[in-house]
Amino acid sequence: MSDGATARHDEALWQQPHNPWIIALVVTMATFMEVLDTSVANVSLPHIAGNLSAGQDESTWVLTSYLVSNAVVLPLSGWISERVGRKRFYMSCVALFSISSLLCGLAPSLGWLVFFRVLQGAGGGGLQPSEQAILADTFPPAKRGMAFAVYGMAVVAAPALGPTLGGWITDNFTWRWIFLINVPVGILSLILTSRLISDPPYLKNKKRIGAKIDYIGFGLIAVGLGFLQVVLDKGQREDWFETPYIRVFTFIFVTALILAVIWELRVKDPVVELRLLKDRTFFMGCFMLFMVGFVLYSTTVLLPQYAQDLMGYTAEESGMLISPGGVTIMLFMPLVGYLVTHYDARKIIAFGFLMVGLATLHMMRFNLGVDFRTMMWARVFQAGGVAFLFVPINTVAFAYLPREKSNAGSGLINLARNIGGSVGISMVTTMLARRAQYHQSVLVAHLSPYDAHFMNAVRVLTRGFAASGAGTVMATKQAYAAVGGMVAQQSTLLAYLDNFWLLGLSALALVPLTFLMKKSRPGGAIAVH
Repeated sequence: MSDGATARHDEALWQQPHNPWIIALVVTMATFMEVLDTSVANVSLPHIAGNLSAGQDESTWVLTSYLVSNAVVLPLSGWISERVGRKRFYMSCVALFSISSLLCGLAPSLGWLVFFRVLQGAGGGGLQPSEQAILADTFPPAKRGMAFAVYGMAVVAAPALGPTLGGWITDNFTWRWIFLINVPVGILSLILTSRLISDPPYLKNKKRIGAKIDYIGFGLIAVGLGFLQVVLDKGQREDWFETPYIRVFTFIFVTALILAVIWELRVKDPVVELRLLKDRTFFMGCFMLFMVGFVLYSTTVLLPQYAQDLMGYTAEESGMLISPGGVTIMLFMPLVGYLVTHYDARKIIAFGFLMVGLATLHMMRFNLGVDFRTMMWARVFQAGGVAFLFVPINTVAFAYLPREKSNAGSGLINLARNIGGSVGISMVTTMLARRAQYHQSVLVAHLSPYDAHFMNAVRVLTRGFAASGAGTVMATKQAYAAVGGMVAQQSTLLAYLDNFWLLGLSALALVPLTFLMKKSRPGGAIAVH
């Protein structure tokens, strides 16, 4: 047997020296905190703005700065891991995330907090792809579904639990503790990682191979994703293309990403391996996780806003509304991991999208009198469907990738999910504002002296205000104002229902598309075509 064949044989037989389930828990620990930080600060923004003497609009950069740096690092993580070693890169990310979390908790001003959040996002961006690659290498294909189930509990449940945890910490302690709690978790993760995890042989061998750094590709991707994230976050607030700097930023990100695609497909040693998308199954896996992020993150934003804007819930109460969904995902993940090893993953994915679509369309039955239990159970059923998506999609997508491509693949597939979340949040936010205006214009058309229902409502309200002690003129004004308030409230309600309709149909449309993926035999073995 030649030396090359012997090396490949040794790599195929390589296993982590410690129990793989302990390794799965260790790498999931830091990833859970990183994903949690994408949403934990949402309900704390008013407190942060007040404490640091900043405006509400300015405080949103606490979220944007994190997402921008996170998005830039995600697709580059595989390339960096191959150059410096996965374990070293992962531990560096955990250390940077922990140190910047400490600095965020101690930030004296909004400017410093935003800067530290950029560092935190850069450190956190490398955690998810590294963990997925570690799991793909640690577990054989037959057990990979259960491993991704453990990882999925962290990645999918954390954004749902974030608002509740953030609201509780902020209300009972101070907003600074939403960052400081990351520090002890990071220290523990570093200690366990250094003792339990090692790099596979193919990574150790690849590190010895010299390669030119793709500075052009890195720069184009960083600029493109960075400007894209700013446009998505600020677009609705700045009326999209009516604002000059949004038009300029859009031109920059579109141009940069187009040039990045052209460059990365032609360069010999690309920083992001877009050629992986030529595989139909991996491409569909990225697209489906994009849509999972689109629906999941959008609903996670819509439901708390619905509860606070229309139902008068507090930040903590609105967080409690979606937390049971996170618990549901955590309970279902082991079951899904078992099913993936025994049944065709495509059927499980189709069932998941069907369940998500029907549950989201069910939210169209919400009204201004809906109670907490009804909204909570709607979210629980939707989250139950999400649990049947994450693990099967990842399992099938990674089953077709060579082991040495797991780092690059995990960066791309995580980027797809994050960008899907950003696009979804931006779209539903825009649609909420625009559809509310549309419905209000339609309803106002019926408010005329010739409409019997409108005039009757005004008379009834006028008598009620007059009975409370108001004069005739004042009572009439109050009646018209009350009707105007009801119109605005009903318009907003209809706009929310339009969003639920869009998200529900988007999920249902993906059911037949799941069968475009290649069929895999239960247990992770691939059916060769």
